[in-house]
Amino acid sequence: MSEKFEQFAIVELFGHMVIVGKVTEEAISGQGFIRVDVPETEKSKAFTKFYGPGAIYAITPCDEATMLAAANGLKTIPVDPWSLNLPAFPRIFEDSSDNDDE
Repeated sequence: MSEKFEQFAIVELFGHMVIVGKVTEEAISGQGFIRVDVPETEKSKAFTKFYGPGAIYAITPCDEATMLAAANGLKTIPVDPWSLNLPAFPRIFEDSSDNDDE
């Protein structure tokens, strides 16, 4: 039986993207994925991303200090707001604390 991969690493993705964190293997619906737990940095909160093996160009294992230094040097965010393309909804509920008539 092979040992599960669990390592701090720098992950290079096709599309010239880089993500860093603790990398592990995870099965979702019977398919293998790479899970990257990105640590909190000065620029962003911690988050998790899953990638299919076909999205990965290279994985460079490293120690935790190297991973943290790389994380602080990258601008990695969980979701780009522009990619969501969400419509702006009007506010339909008023704050009840503004009602002094009661």
